[in-house]
Amino acid sequence: MAGTGVQQERKWSIIGPGIVVAATGVGAGDLVATLVAGSNYNYTLLWAVIAGTVFKIVLVEGAGRYSLATGRTIFQGWRSLGRWTTWYFGPYIVIWGFVYGATAMLSSALPLATLLPWIPLQWWAVITGLIGFALVWWGKYPVVEKVMAVLVGIMFVTVVGAAIMTLPNLLDILAGLVPVLPEGGLITTLALAGGVGGTITLAAYGYWLREKGWSDATWMRVMRLDNAVAYVITGVFVIAMLIVGAELLFSASLAISAGDEGLLDLSTVLAERYGAVFGTVFLLGFWASSFSSLIGVWNGVSLMFADFLGTLRKLPEGDARMLGGGRYYRWYVLWLTFPPMLLVFMGRPIEVILAYGVLGSLFMPFLALTLLGLLNTDRTPREWRNRWHTNTLLAICALVFVVLGANELVKAVTGYVASVSGG
Repeated sequence: MAGTGVQQERKWSIIGPGIVVAATGVGAGDLVATLVAGSNYNYTLLWAVIAGTVFKIVLVEGAGRYSLATGRTIFQGWRSLGRWTTWYFGPYIVIWGFVYGATAMLSSALPLATLLPWIPLQWWAVITGLIGFALVWWGKYPVVEKVMAVLVGIMFVTVVGAAIMTLPNLLDILAGLVPVLPEGGLITTLALAGGVGGTITLAAYGYWLREKGWSDATWMRVMRLDNAVAYVITGVFVIAMLIVGAELLFSASLAISAGDEGLLDLSTVLAERYGAVFGTVFLLGFWASSFSSLIGVWNGVSLMFADFLGTLRKLPEGDARMLGGGRYYRWYVLWLTFPPMLLVFMGRPIEVILAYGVLGSLFMPFLALTLLGLLNTDRTPREWRNRWHTNTLLAICALVFVVLGANELVKAVTGYVASVSGG
C-alpha cells in the first residue's frame, strides 16, 4: 500500500485539485477587499492576510483528509452528524447557486465590457455563462484543471506584476507581519483573515480529489502538499494586491469603488501610471480571477449537488447520476446558468440577496464546526484524526467565522428593515 503511494507520488504534478479550489475561491471580490485594506491601512493588516491563508489551508486540508481517510464524501460525513446538516445545506445550495450564478457571470463580464464596450454588459454576462456551461457540461475534470492552470497563470502575471511595478517598501512590508489591530478595524481585520479564498468551494475539494483519482489515504501526503502549494499561491495573490493598495492608493490617498468595480478603477489608475497596455493587461487578470471562480463553481458545486441529491435518494455508491457529467450534476449546471440570467437582465431582488447573505455568512462556521465533529471522532480512523494544533486552528477559524456571520446577519436584517422603511 505504501509502495503504491510512493509510485503515485512520483507521478504527481504540481497542478492538482488544490489549484482548482484556490483559483475558484479567489475572485474579484477577494482582490478588491484586500486592495481596499491596503489603501485604508497600508501594510498594517498584512499579518491578517497571512493568517487567512493559514486558515484556508487548515480547512481544505481537513476536508481532503476526511475524504481520503474514509472514502466518504463531505456531505456523507455531514449526514452522519444529524439531519440538521441536510436541512441547512439543501436550501443553501439552491439559493446560493441561483444568486451566485448571476454574480459570477456579471463579474466575469465587467472587464470584457470595459475592453469591448460595443457589446452590452448583460450580453457579455450571458456569453461568459454559456462558455462556462460548455466547458463543464460533460464533467471532464482534466479540462477544468487545464483551464484553471491557464487562468492562474494570467492572474499571476497581472496581479504580481502590478505589485512589482509599484516598487514596494520592503521594511514597511516586514512591519506588517506584526499583529496590530487598527482602531475601528476589527470587522475589517476578521473579514480579511476570513475572506482569503473561498466559501462553499472549500468543501468541494474532496470531490475534486475523487475526480483526479486521488481516492484513498495513500494520497494523503500528496494532497497536503497540493493544498499547501495552492494556498501559498493564493497568499501571494492577495499579498500582491495589498501591496498595490498600499503603494499605489494609500500613498496617493486614492479611493476606489466597492465591489468588483474597484478593479476597473484600479485598471484606470494603472493605465495612467504605467501606460494603457498595462491597464489592458490588468483587465485580463481581472477577467481571469472572475472566470476561474465561475468555472470552478460550475464544476465543483455541481459535483456536490449530485452527491447531495443521490445521497438523499439512497442511490448506491458510484451510480452514474451522482458523478461528474451525470444527470444530477447537469441539473445543477443548468440551474447555475440559465435561471440566473433573469437576474442579470432584471436586477437581483432584495429578498433573494438578503437570503443569500444570511445563508452564505453561516457556511464557513458550519464547515469549521462540522470538521471538528468529523475529525475528532470515530467517524475518521484514529491515525488521521486531528492533532491539538489542528483543533486549535479550526476552533479559531470557527470563532472568526461566527463573528463575521453574526455581523453579516445583522447587516442583512438592518438592510431589509431599511429597504421596507424606504419603500
